[in-house]
Amino acid sequence: MALSFHSHSIFLTTTQSQTSSNPNFLSFHHQHAPTTTFHYFRASKPTTHKLSAPTDTEKWRAKVSFFPAFLNKRKDAMTLKEELLEAIAPLDRGADATAEDQQVVDQIARNLEKVSPIKETLKSNLLNGKWELIYTTSSSILQTQRPKFLRSRANYQAISLDTLRAQNMESWPFFNQVTADLTPLNARKVAVKFDYFKIAGLIPVKAPDSARGELEITYLDEEMRVSRGDKGNLFILKMVDPSYQVPA
Repeated sequence: MALSFHSHSIFLTTTQSQTSSNPNFLSFHHQHAPTTTFHYFRASKPTTHKLSAPTDTEKWRAKVSFFPAFLNKRKDAMTLKEELLEAIAPLDRGADATAEDQQVVDQIARNLEKVSPIKETLKSNLLNGKWELIYTTSSSILQTQRPKFLRSRANYQAISLDTLRAQNMESWPFFNQVTADLTPLNARKVAVKFDYFKIAGLIPVKAPDSARGELEITYLDEEMRVSRGDKGNLFILKMVDPSYQVPA
């Protein structure tokens, strides 16, 4: 979900036992020569594996076996985050990204989304606070149509779950802002209704009724958030102030 208003764009083995039908004989006496005894020895009995109930130790191991998987999952997430940060570092928040760069970043982001430690992101307090945008595919937010000296140096998004409010902010040179009401659509997605823009952070302008969108939070932890908008744009943000509250 990207928020824009043209000149001032803001984002938002077992083996089964077998029974032989022809058992082996241990010995027998020849009927015509009773004094002679022939001994036959049983062939080696095939090894069989029987199913048995798990022991108490095995049960305990099964109960705690999720710990290594959990630790590996966290390690995988950390590795993917490092790869993601490395991929976006030279891209000027996405403004210098080629189509190939965008594909690479998107794939790493999708892999990261699969191992998100929080599945129902809208129910987590980790979402609260002020986030800095470090990468996006939204050209309106990046303001790529402007000369670089007229583009905002940084973009921020703040969310307060207790009031279901959001705020998007630009830094120098324009300091534009916009606030919005959030309506949860499911455990990860919200509908966004913008209410007021603030030009230069001071002059309030009521947002048109059409200023709406949707935002899905697809990855969340203490320091990074990945979101996807209803226009298909990707947003990657880092936490900068978890105590920040969106104005009412």
